[in-house]
Amino acid sequence: MPSKSKRLTPAEIAAFEAKRDIGEEILQSILDLKAGKGHVVLSPAIEARSKTGLSQSQFAALLGVSVRTLQGWEQGRKQPSGAARTLLAIAQSNPKAVLAVSKQNAAAAR
Repeated sequence: MPSKSKRLTPAEIAAFEAKRDIGEEILQSILDLKAGKGHVVLSPAIEARSKTGLSQSQFAALLGVSVRTLQGWEQGRKQPSGAARTLLAIAQSNPKAVLAVSKQNAAAAR
């Protein structure tokens, strides 16, 4: 794999891609996973949301952020702020408390 620190020219990208065997790479990845060489990394946002059982849109609304922001956190492209990190930690350790607050907010909005 080419270095990530240097931008490649279109010719270098084409040369790299021409040498790749995508099918072989996928097969090797599957074999690695079956052999226990791979692992799945869950972000704190994914773990917290899964413990609440909420969809991305529901969880984003609960946290007061956009779905895109939540997706960025879940995919590791963005990091939550201090306050959001605290809310995620609470949701992860006590999902019932977060859901209770969500229900209170929904009732108050009616």
